[in-house]
Amino acid sequence: MSLQGKNVLLDKLKQLKEKLAARSDSKIKIGYQLVDVGDFESVEKAVMGAIDQLGNVDVLINNAGLALGAPSPFNDLTHAQIMTMNNTNINGYMYMTYAVLNKAMLRKKAGTILNVTSITGLEVPPFPGEAVYHANKACQEAFTNAIRNELKGTDIRVLALRPGCVATNFHSQRVGHNKEMYDSFFEGFEPLVAPDIARAAVFMLEQPLNVSIKALDVVPSAQRSITVFDRKWNERR
Repeated sequence: MSLQGKNVLLDKLKQLKEKLAARSDSKIKIGYQLVDVGDFESVEKAVMGAIDQLGNVDVLINNAGLALGAPSPFNDLTHAQIMTMNNTNINGYMYMTYAVLNKAMLRKKAGTILNVTSITGLEVPPFPGEAVYHANKACQEAFTNAIRNELKGTDIRVLALRPGCVATNFHSQRVGHNKEMYDSFFEGFEPLVAPDIARAAVFMLEQPLNVSIKALDVVPSAQRSITVFDRKWNERR
């Protein structure tokens, strides 16, 4: 990433921190760091920095997600697109989890790891261009289940939150910022927005420590299944 690109991202993070600080109790500490989740040294450094700045890590939300090249089939993707998705969606999850476990949670044998996966981790999407992304999300599901078992003997919960269609920059980037394709994807129904996912995450995290919502699907009501969209949902409301 260019220096200019890093400065743009840092400026966005700074603005987000200021926005959150204005809405929060003055006693709440808010920090930010620019991290390449596909680079383990960068991840480990960021985790250690967060611990130094904010204290022990009690909750980790793994939300790295990237889909590129849709609707191109797998054989038309570039090598760079494949590697970038794998590095972000798989290595990013594993590196962050590894660093947080070893630098924080395992010291107290307590905490919660919330992995934001996708409903596409369980079913193949009905449209082209999803081979790598679907495989990545299936891997995240398997990783979540395996880590949960391996952490037996601790008070560390491992949860999976599976969003359906959400109106964020993710889908815009997924189709190469093609507005026509983006609009047609959501035609006839109202997708979820970021606060919907946040509420679901908070619901899972606020459960007593002896309660685990192991997995939660959160989708638009119009998304009857991964393949069936009720595209007249808005007309009946």
